[in-house]
Amino acid sequence: MTTTSTRSAPTTRTWIIAVFVAFTLSGLAIATWLGRIPSVRDSLGATTFEMGLLVLGMAVGSIGGLTFAGHIVAKVGARRGVQVASVCLAVGLVFAGFAVTYGWGFAAIWVGLIAFGFGNGLVDVSMNVSGAAAEKAGGRTIMPLFHAAFSVGTLAGAGLGALTEALEVPVVLHFAVLGVVVCLVMLAAASRFGDEHRYEEHESTATSPTPVQLTRWQVWAQPSTLLIGVIVLGMALAEGSANDWLPLAMIDGHGLDNAAGSAVLTVFLAAMTAGRIAGSPLIDRFGRVPVLRVSAAVAVVGLGLLIFVDVIPIAIVGVVLWGLGASLGFPMGMSAAADDPRSAALKVSAVATIGYVAFLAGPPLIGFLGEHIGLLGALLVVFVFIIAAGLASGAARETGAAAETLRRRRAERTGHAPGRDAADGGEPRLPAEPTDDTMADPAASGGTRTDR
Repeated sequence: MTTTSTRSAPTTRTWIIAVFVAFTLSGLAIATWLGRIPSVRDSLGATTFEMGLLVLGMAVGSIGGLTFAGHIVAKVGARRGVQVASVCLAVGLVFAGFAVTYGWGFAAIWVGLIAFGFGNGLVDVSMNVSGAAAEKAGGRTIMPLFHAAFSVGTLAGAGLGALTEALEVPVVLHFAVLGVVVCLVMLAAASRFGDEHRYEEHESTATSPTPVQLTRWQVWAQPSTLLIGVIVLGMALAEGSANDWLPLAMIDGHGLDNAAGSAVLTVFLAAMTAGRIAGSPLIDRFGRVPVLRVSAAVAVVGLGLLIFVDVIPIAIVGVVLWGLGASLGFPMGMSAAADDPRSAALKVSAVATIGYVAFLAGPPLIGFLGEHIGLLGALLVVFVFIIAAGLASGAARETGAAAETLRRRRAERTGHAPGRDAADGGEPRLPAEPTDDTMADPAASGGTRTDR
């Protein structure tokens, strides 16, 4: 009996390591495509607007993946979701590589990117759900570190992209090798995921923000879901616009060559990685809301330096600030969506779907504007969404077990009783309305917040 249990249920440490691997490989796969966009444009002879339409193909596939992800994860679990996604990622990437190198045309590349995007959307929800459950099982804040692993993957992918651009490696060879490697290793890593459904049942206690399991449509009707979606939307656009357009903006707007433009994307991704690694202790100390507000301000300053200062070293400083500011919005949004483990899969799926609107509408919008006012000027639209994310940041306040953890850590630092600290950046706690659960467990009263 003991042997069977051990074989079927990996340790929490093994589970966490496997999730780290999945996040890293997901970032590597995405950056493999992004790092070769200059070569793709040259191969097609495409305009800026046409490149925006091309990138839209991946966004369309991603929306499809996100739409089905909630159902897939609910039915077969995050482990199977990641495994299915890994195959889609590999098939789409390799097909797109053949289409680019052998001149199959715009439509063929679109087909490959749709399959690739579907895998991206599915793996995004699946690994975030599993990561949130692994975080709770481990008893410490690690979600930003999972997303830092994603950034490490994108950094490695962008670096390889810059290298292959400089060496003029055929796109098909680059994509085929990376696609196969990502697929095989991700399949192996996902096999070590724990069962997040079993953990969610265990955690359905008085510390959960809602007393019953919510349906898909009830999750979408919650104001908190929509507001967290605004946060993720704004920060996803801040991150995604750099991924899609930064190399071309540096080439067209600041006069760099293809290899140097791809290298600047590497700088941005390095800043993203550093911000996510440094973000965990900052979030533990100050909470999500203050960190989100500061992040939005830093991103706006960095983007302004890039757009308005025509001095390359200063523009690169702006890229660094932009990356630091955009680094924590998406992981904090995912953590906020997963605060209640019983509705985590549905809420993460809903919030991620809202966020991916940035990837759906952003490329053609920026491409269209870039065609008329230049890519640097087109990036001004990102300002509005970053500001909106900062204004909506209050919706990311910790709830349930996350709120209790933040209060306990603040109490440990200050020496005060845990009940005297607020989880939302210093605001006073309101007493919770009595329920059957709180009457049965007095320690739970006042420890949760319900969605308003």
